[in-house]
Amino acid sequence: MDAQLPARTPARTRAALCVGAGAVAVLDLGGKAWAERALATRRLEAGPVDLVLGYNPGVAFSLGADAPAALVLTVTGLVIATIAALAWRAAPTWTPWRVIAVAAVLGGALGNFIDRALDGVVTDYLHTGWWPTFNLADTAIVTGAVLLVLLELRPPRHPVRTDTRG
Repeated sequence: MDAQLPARTPARTRAALCVGAGAVAVLDLGGKAWAERALATRRLEAGPVDLVLGYNPGVAFSLGADAPAALVLTVTGLVIATIAALAWRAAPTWTPWRVIAVAAVLGGALGNFIDRALDGVVTDYLHTGWWPTFNLADTAIVTGAVLLVLLELRPPRHPVRTDTRG
């Protein structure tokens, strides 16, 4: 007998979005807590990505590093709240892949926001040597954004019919 998946409802889709974003944020904050303990006095060489503790007072690529922490926190909080509100409203119409992508972006943003709210900086620990040091939240944000772009580039599943009779 084939198992049936539960029907997709707006409540289930929104719950999946929230649970996914929350899971990403929790994993990110756990990774940062581990890095602050394990990497405080040492560096771990792990191949293409070394584990090195660092702190970023700015946002992506240290932009705004000289801005007051409260300003950076306020602006990023407003951006996250806006994206979350739009996602909450639109999520019921999304495919599961879009929900996953937006959950990754929101979860990563939330993880960095919470980290910054605690001490004014974001903890980074993944270091390639040729790219600025980053963390799991940054990886989730970029992965989610790339997935969103790929979803937009994919042709629609059901072509839209147009009336050609003029």
